[in-house]
Amino acid sequence: MIKILVVDDHELVRTGISRILNDVNDFKVIAEVGSGEDAVEYCRKNSPDIVLMDVSMPGIGGLEATKKVLRYCEETRVICVSMHKENPIPAKIMQAGAFGFLTKDADHSEMIDAIYKVSSGQKYISPEIAQKIAIGQLDLTADNPFDQLSERELEITLMLTRGVKVTDIANKLAISAKTVNTYRYRMFDKLNIGSDVELTHLALRHKLIQTSA
Repeated sequence: MIKILVVDDHELVRTGISRILNDVNDFKVIAEVGSGEDAVEYCRKNSPDIVLMDVSMPGIGGLEATKKVLRYCEETRVICVSMHKENPIPAKIMQAGAFGFLTKDADHSEMIDAIYKVSSGQKYISPEIAQKIAIGQLDLTADNPFDQLSERELEITLMLTRGVKVTDIANKLAISAKTVNTYRYRMFDKLNIGSDVELTHLALRHKLIQTSA
């Protein structure tokens, strides 16, 4: 039996995914949580085989939560689920130690297949994403300024574009506000911008974030 933790900030999404997975004989959803913080706390006390982790959530988000979960549960394997199809998000997620990356428009059979493969020790990336990553690595003309950011800088970028305050970012990442601002201005320098508003516009332009339909 493959024990699964479902992490998503939308209750309806969690419920829907859990029903699908519990219909598979080899799967058992042992818990559902609504934030990265709750996922980390749950994994500190329990050891799910698979964590199905949403990337874009309030708080620390899926990227930071993935790293923390793997710090506490070495045997747990994380599959991240995201609406982001463009790099650097998929690449950074895999670099953080995730075993899989699915897009939110993946069908049920792909999700089930990904869980089976990851549970057996294989890594899984949605074919569309794998192709984009491969093309990006081969295409020397591809120019996404966010590729040059470190994982921590990217985490802070995603939080700032969601409107999270510097003091709240500091609390959630367990660092000082001064350190957050150091990262922030380093990002501004790398991206050749001067404000959070410009950061958000640049993120939208390069599909790092998306507006609601």
